[in-house]
Amino acid sequence: MAKSTTTYWNPLSTANSGQWQPIEGLEAIAEELTLSKDDSTGAYTRLTRFYPGADTTHLGSKWHSYPEEIFVVSGRLYDQAFDLWLETGHYASRPPGELHGPFKTDSGCVVLEVSFPHQANEHL
Repeated sequence: MAKSTTTYWNPLSTANSGQWQPIEGLEAIAEELTLSKDDSTGAYTRLTRFYPGADTTHLGSKWHSYPEEIFVVSGRLYDQAFDLWLETGHYASRPPGELHGPFKTDSGCVVLEVSFPHQANEHL
């Protein structure tokens, strides 16, 4: 099965604000909107929106056994693992096992995330 498809629409439009869902464990600081998903492989494309003042320090750093790509659509986000403020336009292609976060933002941030769980490295 392939990832789901859709015609043009603007997920950042206020008319679509009801499409966003709270992220479990981050309900007060971030929400997500899945744009496309392949139910058979688990591959997905989604937007994550961190509210102004969001801080995930209490959750610590994280890593995945699969590759993922991220692109900062708007705002800025601090990645403690890299001691780097990610600004609008920053991109990363993370290999399996790369440590990232915790994150914080002063002004808020929208991040596009493309993840490939079916490409998990079982040796991590």
